[in-house]
Amino acid sequence: MSKKSIKKTKKNRKSLKYKLSDKKYNKLIKEKKSKKISKKNNKLLDNELQKKYCKCVKTLKKKYPKKSKIYIGKFGICMNSVYKNRGFKPPYNVSNTCKDFYNY
Repeated sequence: MSKKSIKKTKKNRKSLKYKLSDKKYNKLIKEKKSKKISKKNNKLLDNELQKKYCKCVKTLKKKYPKKSKIYIGKFGICMNSVYKNRGFKPPYNVSNTCKDFYNY
C-alpha cells in the first residue's frame, strides 16, 4: 500500500508593474467619469487603481510605526487618495485583494 503524494501548489503573486502609460491612464479616468468607457478598458482601469491602492497601503505600513494614527488609518487614507478623490466608488472588499500582490 503506497500513499499518494500530495503536491502543494504555490500561488504566484501578481505583478505590481503598471501596464498603462500616464497618458492612457488619464484618458481612461476621463472616460470613466463621463461613463463612456468600454468593459475591457474599465477592467484595465480597475486593475491599475487596485495596484495603486495596494502600493499605497504597503508604503504607509512600512513607513510609520504601528501605534501611529497614520498606520491605523492606512486603509481609509489610501481609499480616499485612490478612489474617492478621483470620484469613483471603491470596489467591495478591495483591501482583501491586496493579498494577491503582497504577503502581509
